[in-house]
Amino acid sequence: MRVLGCRLEAEGKRLTTGNRQLTTKKMLRELAIKNFAIIDDLSVSFRGGLSVLTGETGAGKSILLNAVNLIMGGRASAEMIRSSEEMAELEALFEVPYESGASKVAQAQGFDLTEGLLIRRIIHKNGRHKIYINGRLATGHMLSEISAHLASISGQHAYQGLLKSEEHLYLLDHFGGTSRLCNKVSDCYKKVLPLIRHLAELKGKESEQAERRELLEFQVREIKQSELFLGEDDQLERERQRLRHAERLYETVGKCVDLLYGIDGAVVERLAAISKELQTLCKIDQALSGVTKRLEAAAFDMEDVASGLQDYLQGVVFDTDRLEVIESRLYTLEKLKRKYGGSLGSVIAYGSEAEEELEKVTSLPGKIDQTETELTGVHKELGRLCRELSDKRRKAAVHLAQFVQKELATLGMAKTRFEVSFKQVPVGEDTDPHLVLDGMGMEATGIDRVEFLIAPNIGEELRPLAHIASGGELSRIVLALKSMLATKDAVETLIFDEVDAGIGGGMAEMVGKKLESLARFHQVICITHLPQIACFGRNHFRIEKGVRGGRTRTTIMSLEGEARIQELARMLGGARITKKTMEYAREMFLRREPPR
Repeated sequence: MRVLGCRLEAEGKRLTTGNRQLTTKKMLRELAIKNFAIIDDLSVSFRGGLSVLTGETGAGKSILLNAVNLIMGGRASAEMIRSSEEMAELEALFEVPYESGASKVAQAQGFDLTEGLLIRRIIHKNGRHKIYINGRLATGHMLSEISAHLASISGQHAYQGLLKSEEHLYLLDHFGGTSRLCNKVSDCYKKVLPLIRHLAELKGKESEQAERRELLEFQVREIKQSELFLGEDDQLERERQRLRHAERLYETVGKCVDLLYGIDGAVVERLAAISKELQTLCKIDQALSGVTKRLEAAAFDMEDVASGLQDYLQGVVFDTDRLEVIESRLYTLEKLKRKYGGSLGSVIAYGSEAEEELEKVTSLPGKIDQTETELTGVHKELGRLCRELSDKRRKAAVHLAQFVQKELATLGMAKTRFEVSFKQVPVGEDTDPHLVLDGMGMEATGIDRVEFLIAPNIGEELRPLAHIASGGELSRIVLALKSMLATKDAVETLIFDEVDAGIGGGMAEMVGKKLESLARFHQVICITHLPQIACFGRNHFRIEKGVRGGRTRTTIMSLEGEARIQELARMLGGARITKKTMEYAREMFLRREPPR
């Protein structure tokens, strides 16, 4: 299974000339499958143009499609592994233009597609599946992002998806070249939504915070008007204590002054007398000089103490009015402390926080006005883009209807009427006014909702595509839509399954011609049971199922020349191939238009 890995380098040499010379088409070059369903080991090389895959029912054609679907990021399951095997392995090699969407996505993810894109998937029975892109381990999301630009598989389910009205707006924009304008509408719409949410939040806050604003204004005003400062309560408490006990302070300090200095036999006087006596003794014994000096110092200290107390007495205040003022102020401070945190520091901090919050609340009306102004501008721009987009879509719809009718005519549905129906995006009771334009709702895709209507037969009313019951009509409508996209899409690989459902004969030949025409723009791979379609293939592969070694195995072979005519004859006549069948198969093959 590493064969494609080796071929990647070889393909790179073919794809690269000088520094970079890449193919202009996205193309599936190689597909290798091992131990997948009833396929044990199979590899096939594809070329450009129309490739047809034929074979008996149950030979494994749908298995091949399932394998491609997994390569494109489909969900893997252990049930897909061939019986008695532990794992299945799938590999695909694509040519990818340097400027293609797939290349840009891959480059953004760090992959270099200069030499092609090699996707490898390993499915384990234990559920530990792995994905490799150009030899590097990758995630399913990474693969899906890249593969979304590589190929499309149009089987029965894909037909139903293409016929859903949700897809029609995308198809119309693609055909009309309005995809970029639609993206501008989407970008503008994405600007409107957050502004709407922001405005609603601001108005909600304004409504909720009306009472809060009043409270904050009162609290800020109350704290500011108090003009308090840190430590004021402690300072006032000390002053209150002095005023309350002024009389006691005055009496006691006065007595102390008298005892120290003011009465006969006061402490200072006695200390001076003792010092004098000791000074006399120092003449006899110098050992007393140290004690004497200390006593002299103590006498001086006591004089200073007495002087200080005397000064204190001069400052003792007897002021009942001041005491009342202090009591009132302390009461105010205590009340503030109880309300705002227990300390003046908490009151001051709360005041700052309340002021900041009040500033935010107060600024809400201004922010609301600013947001409304911005929203009005974006709404106006969104409306302008939506009108422009809708006008261009309606013009493109006329050309699209003409194009599809012309394509259906070439597929045997000449009397078919096809129209693009426009409806307005509805406006509900909860729709924000900024998402309304002249009574119409605005979405990320604009103001339009479109649906393709068709009347396959004369006299029938136009009906939605999803109501088409005929498998043959359904196949041809899908082909017409694919043809419509062929010259508009980035070139990719188109894989058709069941495109021949419900048709045959001359109609099948028309479908074959249309597939061959599509192959001028795309690499087209078609699984078919009809020789009228198979004969138009530039490349023809036959898928066979057989038994070898007691195991069912599927093989695929490229048919050329007589082998191809033999396969067309088998498809025409079944198991018994006659000479006439061979002649008819040869005539069918030779009369087809040569592939371009």
